[in-house]
Amino acid sequence: MWFVGRLSRLQKQAIFLAVDVVLAPLSLLASYYLLFHPAIAAQMIGQATLGFVAVTVFSAIGSPLLGIPLIKLKAYEAVGAIKTGLLALFAALGLWLAKLYAGFSLPAAGTPLFLLIFVISMVLSRFALLSLLLSVLRQGQVRRNVLIYGAGNTGTMLASALRSHESIHVVAFVDDSAAVQGMTLMGLKVYPANQLERIVARYDVERVLLAMPSASAARQAAIARDLVSRGLDVHALPSFAQLVGTEVILDTLAPVSPGVYLGRDPVNDLRPEASDAYGGKTVLVSGAGGSVGSELCRQLIRYRPARIVLFEVSEIALYTIEREMAGRVDAEGISFVPVLGTVTESRQVRAVLSEYKVDVILHAAAYKHVPLVEANPIAGLVNNVLGTRTLAEAALEEGVKRFILISTDKAVRPTNVMGASKRMAEFVVQDMARRSTTTDFSIVRFGNVLGSSGSVVPLFREQIKMGGPVTLTHEDVTRYFMTISEAASLVLIAGGLSMSRGPHEGDLFVLDMGQPIRIRDLAERMIKAAGYTVKSAENPDGQIEVSVIGLRPGEKLHEELLIQPGMLTTPHEKILRVQERGLTSMEMSSALRELRNAVAVGNANAARRVLEAYVEGFGSHDRVIAHREQVRS
Repeated sequence: MWFVGRLSRLQKQAIFLAVDVVLAPLSLLASYYLLFHPAIAAQMIGQATLGFVAVTVFSAIGSPLLGIPLIKLKAYEAVGAIKTGLLALFAALGLWLAKLYAGFSLPAAGTPLFLLIFVISMVLSRFALLSLLLSVLRQGQVRRNVLIYGAGNTGTMLASALRSHESIHVVAFVDDSAAVQGMTLMGLKVYPANQLERIVARYDVERVLLAMPSASAARQAAIARDLVSRGLDVHALPSFAQLVGTEVILDTLAPVSPGVYLGRDPVNDLRPEASDAYGGKTVLVSGAGGSVGSELCRQLIRYRPARIVLFEVSEIALYTIEREMAGRVDAEGISFVPVLGTVTESRQVRAVLSEYKVDVILHAAAYKHVPLVEANPIAGLVNNVLGTRTLAEAALEEGVKRFILISTDKAVRPTNVMGASKRMAEFVVQDMARRSTTTDFSIVRFGNVLGSSGSVVPLFREQIKMGGPVTLTHEDVTRYFMTISEAASLVLIAGGLSMSRGPHEGDLFVLDMGQPIRIRDLAERMIKAAGYTVKSAENPDGQIEVSVIGLRPGEKLHEELLIQPGMLTTPHEKILRVQERGLTSMEMSSALRELRNAVAVGNANAARRVLEAYVEGFGSHDRVIAHREQVRS
């Protein structure tokens, strides 16, 4: 029976049509033998040739007209049965015409009997063909026994859909509702959940299909965890209404918007200083595919630059942001240039700046995930420190008018390599600012941005979707937060403010982050915003638990924005300017030389010692002072 699988769709339709055409005269023949004695029936059949021809011809015409051969065997149910009945009536019409115009005779009971036999034989033939097809397809295949958890609409419709599947065999339902337990649906018994272990063993179940979309995510996650703990493979299904689009599928957590968790107003104003800084200019955004870099690109459009160079090391991230920018209806007239490259490659950086006559650089490219950089210090320092130096030197040599570094509050008295690398990057920019009379170098420092890749909000959202627990590193850990949109707006405004001041020794702008937020409070707000309750000692019946897992390597309990007190105001109330001492030119030169030597031999410990020597907070203060005195002497 191997040839069945090789039949074309047209060949299968021809077989179905042939079956219909053959069954019509056979049904008429059966009618005669049921109505009369065999001897009499044989005699009458010999005189009824015209009747047999009529039902055969009308069946051959009516079957394709009704589209019956087009109905797949697996889909032959109510609609197929109705069309079969119509075909039988059409064939009976042929009998009536033969009787009316050609004198064909058949007893009054003959026509209804023919209709009944023809319909039944067609339906049975379809089910017989389906059984034959399934037996052929199932040859050599292992059928997997599955259990459907949920006997509602979704569960029963799923069972119906899987009834003719070649490799899946649904054995039973499980449901928590006492109203359906013990019932038989779709030929399958509904069991209570407390009999799950017995059912799995009895039917050798390997997989459970979770078909209860109306249950809360927390409830579904709890059931899934229990099933997985029993060694079962679990798959969850949405409702069938959702699958066909009759219901809107909504995320239980809406996208984070300004003020939902922070109570901050968005920044939407277009400052004239920023318009002058970017309007009609060529702007290069390094790390253009990252969270902050991509938002800078989106907001730059409002200032109508002539060209935006999308500089990105990740191919997929570059592809994504380039496609987004190309599809922006408000970006008409702006040229977008995707460049796949790294800021550590000196020749490529210089070539790009020269070819596209870049006026402004927004340097957002950095390795920023604290645990990853802690585990890979050499890679983090090469990208964040030496990459910044390479890009800044190329900007000075190619006559770029403006260079702005995106920094972080983790650079202030850092306890981890990532923060120390960003502080060193700040030193690099401050040193370049002292050396430059043409390029305006400055820094914008701010805290965490809500919703950026790797930040707590996407992590908490995913954990809440899974039913918890939401993991917290410490009960009292706090962080400064700002939305990505607000941070990008203020970075661009700060760039305009810096340019308006003319040549200087390098501004360090700090964005007003408001008050630090306790991360536990943020987690609880997100749980409640998703419609769940917090499980705790005071509320043991809550749905989502907050679990404390301990601080990660290099993580601080509280972040800071300033190394030394004192901030100066700017024309924008959310942007402040600070004056912090960097490294002298001699110290900077020594630090870079020592760092390059450590990188050249891949010595992570030597690289860490460089950070300890030059970055306040990372190492012993006495060791820092002693090393600096040694360098100066």
